[in-house]
Amino acid sequence: MHIETQIIQATVQEAAAMGAVVPPIYLSTTFERAADGTYPYDYVYSRSGNPNRQALERAIATLEHGTEAAAFASGSAATMTVFQALETGDHVIAPQSVYFGIQEMLRKIFAPWGLAFDLVDTTDLAAVQQAIRDNTRLILIETPSNPQLAVTDIQAVAQLAHAAGAYLACDNTVASPVLQNPLDHGADLVIHATTKYLAGHSDVISGVVVTRELNPLFNQIRLIQGIGGAVPSPFDCWLTLRGLQTLPGRVQTQAANAQRLAEFLSQHDAVEQVLYPGLAEHPGHEIAVQQMSGYGGLLSILVKGNQEIALAVAAEVKLFTRATSFGGPHSLIEHRASIEAPGTQTPVNLLRLSVGLEHPEDLMADLDNALQSVYRP
Repeated sequence: MHIETQIIQATVQEAAAMGAVVPPIYLSTTFERAADGTYPYDYVYSRSGNPNRQALERAIATLEHGTEAAAFASGSAATMTVFQALETGDHVIAPQSVYFGIQEMLRKIFAPWGLAFDLVDTTDLAAVQQAIRDNTRLILIETPSNPQLAVTDIQAVAQLAHAAGAYLACDNTVASPVLQNPLDHGADLVIHATTKYLAGHSDVISGVVVTRELNPLFNQIRLIQGIGGAVPSPFDCWLTLRGLQTLPGRVQTQAANAQRLAEFLSQHDAVEQVLYPGLAEHPGHEIAVQQMSGYGGLLSILVKGNQEIALAVAAEVKLFTRATSFGGPHSLIEHRASIEAPGTQTPVNLLRLSVGLEHPEDLMADLDNALQSVYRP
């Protein structure tokens, strides 16, 4: 089936037995035990299992062509649990340009705990190969990356990871399962901040880990999920499941809008560079063509000038909202370097654009006015 059909079927099949098209929200924290001591509905306590969470996990596992999924209270909690499932002394490879919150997590939480890690350019296969150690157990990639939109060859890195006896986890938040399915290219795990495109309305925070097949690492992730309890509420799961129903239409429109903006901005006198894998001049374009069916709604631009100029451009927009995050129906603009940790590799003249569902010509005019009002050749 096509993904549009898969999504609708996956989100309605869990509806109540009373014939409801939309499933109810199960707010109960606890579930009744039968007289013989069993749990006939397989639910005991909502931390370890809830009908809304199970429905969401099943739906996302289906969309990502996986076996099972584990939902969490945020994308960061999902990634943190993957790291927690490793052992002290294990080694992790992650991208140099990975989301700065993950870099902070590795440096400030897991390094003191005893997890070794290296940040490398995962678009450089030789660099990945060189970073692999005897104790490397996990390679994490993010493709396209946030906010620099670097593209990593999933299949090639999967081969390197598996040859070393390691797992490959791919953060697929920017692309979404509409445009990319990393498990089909050899990844073992897929991670999403479902806060972004999957929920899609900037009104819920959650995350998920999907596994291609059951393995010891995912079994440990599931164990930590149940014991640790960093899980989304039933209402959060219900909202995310509702958002999934419009995912293909939203993502395809946002990707088309982003492509038009990227092409327009790449010719703009006030723009130094556009970072978007849909452009032929992007260094990862050919790989993106092979592993993606579209290039997403996120792009970044390097304005001509310094941080002051970039902030001034962001201050001049009228349709874009100056806010963090991405994936919602409204367009957002953000100066990333000013909110990231000291030592960030994000250029100071970079503005990240989350392209929404507004008409692209209106968005182009808004950006053009902002750029022209600040640019002084």
